[in-house]
Amino acid sequence: MDIITTTGLSSAPVELVERKGAGHPDTLADGVAEAVSRAYSHYCRDRFGAILHHNTDKTALLGGSSTVRFGHGEMTAPIIVMVNGRMSYRFGDERIPVEDIVTRAAREYLADALPLLDAGMWVDVRTRLTQASSPGAVDGKAAEADAARQRWFAPRSLDDLAERRRMFANDTSAGVGYAPLGIAEDLALGVENHLSGEAFQKEHPYYGTDIKIMVVRNGRQVHLTACVPQIARRTPDLDTYVARRAQVRRFIEEQAARIAPDFRVTVAVNTRDDDKRPELYLTATGSSIESGDEGVVGRGNRANGLISMLRPWSAEGVSGKNPVYHVGKLYNLAAAEVAKRLHASCGQPVAVALVSQSGRDLHDPWQAIVQSAGREPLPNAVVRETVTEVMEGLDGLREDLLAGKVATA
Repeated sequence: MDIITTTGLSSAPVELVERKGAGHPDTLADGVAEAVSRAYSHYCRDRFGAILHHNTDKTALLGGSSTVRFGHGEMTAPIIVMVNGRMSYRFGDERIPVEDIVTRAAREYLADALPLLDAGMWVDVRTRLTQASSPGAVDGKAAEADAARQRWFAPRSLDDLAERRRMFANDTSAGVGYAPLGIAEDLALGVENHLSGEAFQKEHPYYGTDIKIMVVRNGRQVHLTACVPQIARRTPDLDTYVARRAQVRRFIEEQAARIAPDFRVTVAVNTRDDDKRPELYLTATGSSIESGDEGVVGRGNRANGLISMLRPWSAEGVSGKNPVYHVGKLYNLAAAEVAKRLHASCGQPVAVALVSQSGRDLHDPWQAIVQSAGREPLPNAVVRETVTEVMEGLDGLREDLLAGKVATA
């Protein structure tokens, strides 16, 4: 592992941060992809003793349609879930019930994320899964050897899983993380988590969870715009809608005062509303996925739950990637952990990039790049020790991913 350390990182006077909430179509797509990967991983490990090769990180949702009016909201066409990617359908002579695993996982996830959605009726799951190997499968006698590339998605036994011999990076890619969060990031996360949280939703069941937060900070002046849906069947008239829009603005202002007491925060809510027409953010299920909007893995929040436009970032869609050796998942999460630990030890803002090299030992990144805010770069020895500790803990990270304890969007 090559170590590159540098200085020059500073706390920016300006922040631009977005968070797509729990019910946003892109967040739902990430959630479905990760739920399918978890379900498939559990099935394979329980049945065969290992997680077979798969990736569902190209999953997309196509919005259904609905009709809403005050006091009434209903679905009229289903949401289409397109689970795209690759997945092993067989292990030796045993066929894996992939369609059942995928369909059940997708519907259960959406039913939990959108309790007002009848997922059995209004979620149409379609799989687009292949078993073609990545480049490297060369015809000839090598195809009959153990762990041959041709057996990547059709293993005859556990001996055909190359990663059981040597855990290696599947791609040349980079994972990025940083610490600490800025005040705009704290606001975006804190406000959305509060509005989508179980306690708030129980107390205010007329708000949906397809919430989007955009925060712009310039020095100590912060502008926050929120889009917050209301549930049609629980909103009897325009006056109620308008009153609740004002109410949620007050809730956001209260949260902002708690999170950022030393900043001047102005809040706007549902700025597209036209009360006279009326055209309002009124929904049947609490999400725009019910009315034609689309969701795609990787278009929404990064692995830390934010879209921070002025921060270092990776374009990788983390959700749905194989948790065993896909660096697009593991290195992004590991880089964030390295940054967190380095920041805790040095007290300075830190940004970290871990760069993989396809085929290289997974636990030994090709490059580790660390930028800090101090006058002197962080010592290479400290960086190496921290990165090594985090990479040696990948088994624990995998277990947390399989248990659903680690967010990927």
